[in-house]
Amino acid sequence: MKETLLIKHAVGGRTFIDTGKQPREYRVESDGASFKFTVKAPMDRSMEELLEWKQELNVFLFQEFDDRPTKKIWFYVNDGSVHYNAEREQLTIVAQSSIEYVPDLFGGSM
Repeated sequence: MKETLLIKHAVGGRTFIDTGKQPREYRVESDGASFKFTVKAPMDRSMEELLEWKQELNVFLFQEFDDRPTKKIWFYVNDGSVHYNAEREQLTIVAQSSIEYVPDLFGGSM
């Protein structure tokens, strides 16, 4: 399975992090009630802008398989759930819920 992490601005759709285009070390953990994303990311202009818009982020995981359609998981991020540790160059996002879907299943025929 190939997995891609996307972190986008919810309103403008601007992509801040796309591990498919720019690989970054990241980890996803769940305690059953929430999901914690930890991303290795240096402080650069893109990170500054992400932090400016931290109240309006969408987080996605795209999981691509050889034998079935791509699964997308959209994570809901509440206010106060985004933090950056400059010393560690580490972004942390906590999502409270998620929605899984397979885009191929939402097609229609006319």
